[in-house]
Amino acid sequence: MNEGGKILMIDDDEDVLLAAKMLLKKSNHQVIIEKNPNKIPFLLNNDTYDAILLDMNFSKDTTSGKEGFEWLKQIKERDPDAVVIMITAFGDVEMAVRALKEGATDFILKPWQNEKLIATISTAIKLKKSYNEVDKLRKAKQMLEEQISQPFRDIIGQSSALHDVFTLIDKVAKTDANVLILGENGTGKELVARAIHQKSLRKDSSFVSVDMGAITETLFESELFGHKKGSFTDAREDRPGRFELANGGTLFLDEIGNLSMSLQSKLLSALQSRKITRVGSNQSLEVDIRLICATNMPRYPFDLCHQHAAASNGSRRKIQTGFIVSDQYSRNYHTTTVRSH
Repeated sequence: MNEGGKILMIDDDEDVLLAAKMLLKKSNHQVIIEKNPNKIPFLLNNDTYDAILLDMNFSKDTTSGKEGFEWLKQIKERDPDAVVIMITAFGDVEMAVRALKEGATDFILKPWQNEKLIATISTAIKLKKSYNEVDKLRKAKQMLEEQISQPFRDIIGQSSALHDVFTLIDKVAKTDANVLILGENGTGKELVARAIHQKSLRKDSSFVSVDMGAITETLFESELFGHKKGSFTDAREDRPGRFELANGGTLFLDEIGNLSMSLQSKLLSALQSRKITRVGSNQSLEVDIRLICATNMPRYPFDLCHQHAAASNGSRRKIQTGFIVSDQYSRNYHTTTVRSH
């Protein structure tokens, strides 16, 4: 048995209404019939329908279809996804085309062929169900986007210190400044980084996170800058690095303080030039990223690094943590510090 639908039929001819109801009930449809078109608003406010059969001509005007077009307009204003089938004994090609342009799904002439009416209703119900599915997906997408866009949705807490962090995130996120996040392990440094990204102008682009402590020296350039096919034993295909993947968005380098001196030098070169070269390639690629770094190292070594770098006229220093800061880096990349603890 075919899966039926709920159908509303409006026609000023009671015999037509009863004939259609008897026919469509055989196909497992629930049919609501109404002679008075003025009751359409009430019917629409109190129920939903898979298809609406609407006569184009009522007693005031029996040939022009004017009343039918007026009611079609009101129905579509109330429910843009309403599936409306226009039905009349005085149809012509021009009227049918106009009905479709104004939102009708189909057009049937009286007297109808039973098979044609049943087939048209079946198609209309399938169309309505597809509209309903799209609407569900649209609402689910909207709900998900609202949840994602909630400020600091992943950071739980009400303390004054945490509110200070929220305020600083709001302030920093609106800029394109590079950010350094300091905090002990488990204090949520990556959550802060993601919150900055989500509230920034780059929120519609990628947020790429890299655990610098987990990258070996041999794979450092391949992971960050990418590689060409055949550039080393396991390079079976071209592969973009994290810098390329983050292009236009935010690159988050976690545990930046764990990098060795030689790797920091390579990283600094890419950050200064905003260009990277894949392993095995001679062609440099420009990248546009917003850089956010994090470390569990205490703040004072970084302060000392800045002080020594500013006094050393281009030299690089290693202060306790092994993290390099050069005066050139300090001059070109204004780093803002966010404490997450």
